[in-house]
Amino acid sequence: MPTALITGATAGIGEAAARAFVDSGWHVIGTGRRGDRLDALAAELGENFHAAVFDVRDEAARDAALDALPAPFDTIDLLINNAGLALGTEPAQAAKLDAWKTMIDTNITALVSITHKLLPGLIARKGAIINLSSVAASYPYAGGNAYGGTKAFVRQFSLNLRADLLGTGVRVTSIEPGMVETEFTLVRTGSQEASDKLYGGVDPMTADDIAETLLWVATLPPHLNINALELMPVNQAFAGFAVHRPG
Repeated sequence: MPTALITGATAGIGEAAARAFVDSGWHVIGTGRRGDRLDALAAELGENFHAAVFDVRDEAARDAALDALPAPFDTIDLLINNAGLALGTEPAQAAKLDAWKTMIDTNITALVSITHKLLPGLIARKGAIINLSSVAASYPYAGGNAYGGTKAFVRQFSLNLRADLLGTGVRVTSIEPGMVETEFTLVRTGSQEASDKLYGGVDPMTADDIAETLLWVATLPPHLNINALELMPVNQAFAGFAVHRPG
């Protein structure tokens, strides 16, 4: 039975992925800051789920949790780097620097750090890495500033990992969703009303949709690699160019 480590498993895509993988016969390590949510997930999913409570930005706590993994969770075949967030929708000139730094620390620094820690084991087991990027990696929009930049990093880091890991048998995929209705916009704006307005009438993708995509990628034959996969709901497409006409 293979083992997946899923960061950010306390809500949204990570939580849905934990359910999907356990239901498909995987051992799953779910990480997150909110221990109560992980405990509830563990009670629901049973002995094939292991809760690892830590903030992905805290390397000491992360290392302590990973070094203490019990069998059979101590041999990781798949890393799903899902933990991430967006903060604020202001233009760059009005954005809070602390928000930028938090996004960089979470979406970039923590992601590369846990990847680096787990790489030796993933190489030994010919495992896989799936990184959650975003359509914001490819399509800029007003207010996206640092968030879009972090997701562009995740996409390019994934492709460069593929280049470096050639010959090791390790597969690497960048998953790049558009509108998925989760806690994402609530966290970004602090407003449930803003979240409801954004997704209202769109028929957006769900966390379960993305979880099933992750499972599909993870269970492809080992000789096949999906380099990058971009997904949008049918009711979302690409924006036109913005033009400013002074006066």
